[in-house]
Amino acid sequence: MSGAGTKSASIAADQVELSCAFGPLALRSPILTASGCFAYGQQFEPFMDLGQIGGLSTKGISPLPRHGNPLPRIYETAAGMLNSIGLENVGCEVFLTEKLPFLAGLGVSVWVNFFGTDFETYVECARRLGEGADGGIDVLEMNISCPNIKKGGIEFGTVPEVAHRLTKACVEVTDIPIVVKLTPNVSDVVAMADAVKQAGAAGVSLINTITGMAVDVRTRRSRIATTYGGLSGPAIKPVALRMIHQVASALPGFPICGMGGILSGEDALEFLIAGAHCVQLGTINFSDPGAAVRVTSELRQLMATLGIRQVADAVATLEPHPVEPAYAQTLAAARAKPEPS
Repeated sequence: MSGAGTKSASIAADQVELSCAFGPLALRSPILTASGCFAYGQQFEPFMDLGQIGGLSTKGISPLPRHGNPLPRIYETAAGMLNSIGLENVGCEVFLTEKLPFLAGLGVSVWVNFFGTDFETYVECARRLGEGADGGIDVLEMNISCPNIKKGGIEFGTVPEVAHRLTKACVEVTDIPIVVKLTPNVSDVVAMADAVKQAGAAGVSLINTITGMAVDVRTRRSRIATTYGGLSGPAIKPVALRMIHQVASALPGFPICGMGGILSGEDALEFLIAGAHCVQLGTINFSDPGAAVRVTSELRQLMATLGIRQVADAVATLEPHPVEPAYAQTLAAARAKPEPS
């Protein structure tokens, strides 16, 4: 991709190659769908040809079935959505026998999001999914934003040493690459990404939702039964871009799957330029269930207009703003002045 201030000649859309790599994993395109926003995939079949997207990430899977949180657990905000679904899912065994065969037949990259409530159940889930995958799972996406019930509710994703130990243990029980989904609710996302990288993670997904709240002034109650929920959608996009760029800058080449408020092909390209190798669409699926195919088409057309022939030519290419000559001279003069004694 050309540097800032230059314009590449546009090319035909059919000259754009959307197939790309996420580490050793080959993707048909960089557009995937996000966990928790695409069910188990089959529900979206009436709205699009699922074979046209790069892949999908399933609802979070736990060792045993989980009922989730009480209602209300979703609330639309001015620029996104609050949710506190509570990771409701069918559990490992039902997923492997009833849901995975459909996904494995799509011909796209299948990412299975999983979690536990303590160290042991995380490892158990990774092992059981790995043993039962029969080649149908490309990535295990480990959600470490879950509270550890044995440690007073501390999230595995907020302490680098804990995340490292958990990631290492899960990596050791399966041959399927593990991508760790990081929470943005930390002061140093780079430290978290580096911790899981050193533990053997194949990459990271970021960002997960930002903790938020909405209040009904008439009842003086939260709009969410659990009081707080996870904020997603366009409101969190600037935070997502910042964190992706921070991790990409600190850990060059480490695979990043970006997400957080992507609505269009231009949004997706922003994430690639910031440092993501692929992206996931989440909240937009609720209002536009065919969004993944639309965004794929928009991305291809925009890349053609900008003369970008392949995804790798866009990844991690953010340019710094040039310093205006007058400002540079003023700054140099100020620095040249002796400090007052």
